[in-house]
Parts: sequence; C-alpha cells; structure tokens
Amino acid sequence: MSYSLKPGVVSGEDYQTLLKAAKEGGYALPAVNVVGTNSVNAVMEAAAKNKSDVIIQFSNSGGQYFAGNGLKDAFEAKVLGSVSAAQHIHLLAEKYGICVVLHTDHANKGLIPWVEALIGYSEAHFEKFGKPLYSSHMLDLSAEEIDFNLSESKRLLERMAPIGMSLEIELGVTGGEEDGVGSDDDIGADNPLLYTQPEDCLRAWELLSPIGHFSLAASFGNVHGVYKPGNVKLRPEILKNSQDLVQATCGTGTKPLDLVFHGGSGSDKAKITEALSYGVFKMNIDTDTQFAFANAVGTYVDENAKAFKYQIDPEDGTPYKKQYDPRKLLRAGEVGMIERLDEAFADLGSIGKSLAK
Repeated sequence: MSYSLKPGVVSGEDYQTLLKAAKEGGYALPAVNVVGTNSVNAVMEAAAKNKSDVIIQFSNSGGQYFAGNGLKDAFEAKVLGSVSAAQHIHLLAEKYGICVVLHTDHANKGLIPWVEALIGYSEAHFEKFGKPLYSSHMLDLSAEEIDFNLSESKRLLERMAPIGMSLEIELGVTGGEEDGVGSDDDIGADNPLLYTQPEDCLRAWELLSPIGHFSLAASFGNVHGVYKPGNVKLRPEILKNSQDLVQATCGTGTKPLDLVFHGGSGSDKAKITEALSYGVFKMNIDTDTQFAFANAVGTYVDENAKAFKYQIDPEDGTPYKKQYDPRKLLRAGEVGMIERLDEAFADLGSIGKSLAK
C-alpha cells in the first residue's frame, strides 16, 4: 500500500501511518538523541539527504542543555528547553521536506513530573493548532514493579490519547546507563532482567490498546552504550514470541505490537535485521552519533591546531579568524554526525522511504 503525508512534525493518525508503513515495508526509523540546534539540524539534514523520515528525541538532560546551563532551576530548564527545542523543530522540519516524530526519551519515576509538564504544553498547543507539541513521550518505569509501571502508563495515556499523542513504555530493563538512568553494573548476558517476558507484553496490550496508541521497548538483551564483546547477548526471538502471544490470545493481525529497539549503538547488524522482521519500527541511536560528532570536531581541531592557540600566527602573522570561527568546528561535527546517520538509515532500510509528499 502506498502512503503519503505532509512534511513536518507528525502526530496522531499520521504518526501511526508512518510506523504502519515502516512495519509493512520491513524497515525502521532511527530515533536520534539530540542536545542542541547543531545535532537537531544535522539529523534533519541527514534525513533529507537520505529521503527518509526520522525520529528526533530529547532526554531530560538534553532538554536542560538546550535551555542553557545558565538556568539555575534544573526542572524548569528541562521543561522549557524541551519546549523550545520542539518549537524549533516544528518551524523547520517542513522546510527539510521530511516527516519528523518528536519524542522524549527515558523518563523514570522521578521524571514523571517532567513528562506531565510537557503534556500540559502539548494540550495548549493542541488547543491552538489542532496538534500536540510532541508526538510521543517515553515513560520508563521498567525499574519499578510491573503493576505500578502499567498503572502509571495507563494514567498518562488516558491524558495523552485525546490530543493524538502516543506513549512509549518499557518492559524489562535496557542495560547500561544513559543520562543518569540505569547503571553499567547491570549489563551482562546472564542478567535475566535484560529479557522481557512475552506474558508481560500481553498484559500491556490488554490494558493500554483500548485507550490509545502505545509502543513498547521490550528488552531482549540490549544495552545503552558500546561494551566489550561477550557482555551483550541479543535475543530478538523474544520479540517474535511476544508478537505471537498477543496475536494468538487477542485475535489481532500479525505483529500487533509496535516495538522499539533501545540501545542500538554498536549492535550487530544481523541482529538489527532480525529485530526489524519481528515488528521493530524504531531504533534508538545516541552513543555512536555522539562519538561521530566529537571525532569530527577533534579531527578539525588537530588539523588547525595553531588556530586554537593563536588568533594570529606568531611566526608569520597569518590571521586565523576563519579557522577558529565556531561555525567551522561545529559544522565539522554536524558533517561527522550526518555521515554516521547515513550508515544508520542504510542499516534500518529506510533510505528513500519517506512518506513526505
């Protein structure tokens, strides 16, 4: 089936159309964590270059950084930075000619107030423009008891669904640490918490699907960050078993769960491909794009070392203004990030698949 959408930030039915097309087409969209306009713009440029739609997401500290480290009220900065970032993307995404899903990442129990504050801004945005500010939020209560995880997910989805927002939840634990959530101590192929039980996925489906749209980060051994070989053992068959159980029990169509692959950086490409075949429409990437940006900046600084020590060459008087112009080194970082995202779009099979018309 052929789908088409207006370019820009998508939500509600348009968001569901985007992920339906991905699942039917056997591809997924990279969900890229960003922290400022340089990384945001690099993601949109890379998506436009690859003619792919994309998911742009902020962690709580990414939102805080966007607001500026000078703001003393950390909670206010997390909220206002996330709002400011969303407004930036709403203004420019259409001009890049792509569809963008705007999302927030990993909010644990302590960050529920952050999510609720952002929902409030989306409610106001919906009242004014007929669409929410954010497409979706993630509520990551995987470290809590499952009853609390699901009941809080239900409570928030009941508020989000009427304005066309989706909720991403996590069952099982994604190992490693990201922006203060989680710990490096929990990685390891022998940790049972890293593997979600299909029965828990069924519980989530039965509770949440009657309320509104949700997606599920089901853990199958994936971790945040990049670790030495042998520490990580991916078992994508868990995703297949979860899909099969929901389908058989609830009489749904094939692959009813909209699945998310967390901890995508450094993953084996064959495992990525297998996960996509089981209904994964979204794969998070952060560590690899951070390194690509930093590596490119480092290379630029090395190649122009004198410009970062002297405004004027002490030996021959050459002015270095053009070399130390911040736009030069930041652009180098953007280009490095774009090159790494070229690889991500290829790995996920989304090149040329944009629905934006």
